[in-house]
Amino acid sequence: MEKKLFKILFGLFAIVCFLISFTYYSQGQRQFLEVDFLDVGQGDAILIKTPYNQNILIDGGPDNSVLSELGRNLAFFDKNIDLMILTHAHADHVVGLIEIMRRYKVKKILFTGAAYYAPYYLAFLEEINRLNIPTEITKGQQDIILGDNLNLKILYPFGDINGQIADDANDQSIIAKLIYFNDSFLLTGDAEVNIGEELINQNIDISADLLKVPHHGSCAGLNQKVIDAIRPEIAVISVGEDNKYGHPCAQSLDILSENKILTLRTDLSGTIKIISDGESVKIKSRENFPDFRF
Repeated sequence: MEKKLFKILFGLFAIVCFLISFTYYSQGQRQFLEVDFLDVGQGDAILIKTPYNQNILIDGGPDNSVLSELGRNLAFFDKNIDLMILTHAHADHVVGLIEIMRRYKVKKILFTGAAYYAPYYLAFLEEINRLNIPTEITKGQQDIILGDNLNLKILYPFGDINGQIADDANDQSIIAKLIYFNDSFLLTGDAEVNIGEELINQNIDISADLLKVPHHGSCAGLNQKVIDAIRPEIAVISVGEDNKYGHPCAQSLDILSENKILTLRTDLSGTIKIISDGESVKIKSRENFPDFRF
């Protein structure tokens, strides 16, 4: 009996030690900013893990595959999403968020509130109400201060579009710039080139070290004027393998290639992890592509 009790106590002690060491290891990884472009097929989902131990999720992809990606990229005990952002109401950005709200503790949701009547978007709104999750409607440009020298700047939409209906929901996409000391990431949703040109005409600084290529690399997402304003070193395209839209298009790939921008794609590389220490951006080690640093 005593031996059995000793084995049980020893087993419990080993589990506690493992959890403490695992927590310490996970916390240690948070000395950097990490931005993970999750492989969710033909859609967008971006997980931001801050040095201040916040988890920010921008979009959730077209289905529940985002759940397995979160499971791989967050500690098993980490079930908090400090901020969820929906860039716009299309299915390939919103559907996965519904199940995430059910399985994770989502502390706040930021979105435009633009009117859209697709069943999956209405289900998203219903789940917010059912779970009583706090929400914030973007009302123009704003700074979300996440910590010392870490800022998420909402650059677009320029004003309050709550309740508005647009001809193209892509052009209602939230565009955000994540800035950590001297490093910056431009996160564009599905906003197309006309929106990029509007930002330039408004003298808004859209320069960034990394560009999340708009609208999965569609032909309407980029032109030389926009690339000249951003001047990225790295471009990431979130796109599904052999998708029916033909994304990314050859024209966008040519622009990136001609400007010597390192281009990474989730359909070719899976989830893409980028880390920043505030002075340089680095691709986190993976088997399917080497480290890159500039």
